[in-house]
Amino acid sequence: MKKIISLFIFVLTFVSISAQENFEISTLRIGPYKIFMEKSEAEKIAGIKLKTSDSESKNVVKYNGEIINIEIFQGYGGAAKPDAVTIAGMTTTSKKFRTKSGMGVGSTRDELINAYRNYPIFSVRPEVDDNGKRIKDAGYFNIEDYDAGTQLTFKFVNNIVTEITVYINEGC
Repeated sequence: MKKIISLFIFVLTFVSISAQENFEISTLRIGPYKIFMEKSEAEKIAGIKLKTSDSESKNVVKYNGEIINIEIFQGYGGAAKPDAVTIAGMTTTSKKFRTKSGMGVGSTRDELINAYRNYPIFSVRPEVDDNGKRIKDAGYFNIEDYDAGTQLTFKFVNNIVTEITVYINEGC
C-alpha cells in the first residue's frame, strides 16, 4: 500500500509541475514573457540581468530549456508608463510554444490560413532581401492585434513555420 501511495504522490507531483509550464503564444506573449512587461519583472523570470537592446542585439533567455530572444527598449511602456524600460519584442524557434489554436514552429502555411481565416486582421507576405527582391519559398504570416498594438508573425520557409515573433506594432 505504501508503494501505491508513493507512486500516486510522485505522479501527482509530476503532473502539477508540468501544469505550471507556460508554452503559450499570443499577440501579447511567448510563454511567461509579455509585451510591455517591465525589465525588472522579466529579469525575475529569466534569472539573469537583461540589457537594453539596440537594432542588433537581443537578450537570449531560456525558459524550461527553450530559447526565447527578447528585445527590451525604453519608451515603449504604453500609455500608462511611456518612458518605462519594457519588452518590445520576442522571438522563438522552439517547437514547444503554441497558440491556443495549436499553431507554432512546424505548422504549415495552409494550417495557419485555416486556423486564422476568420481573424479580423491577418496577412501573408513574401520575404525580401536587402535589395527588395523576393526570396523564393520564404514569407511571413502576420496577425495584427490593433487593440493591444501588437503583431504576431510566423516566418515560414518552404511553407513550414520556422520562427515566431511577437512585437509592438508601431504602425497601429
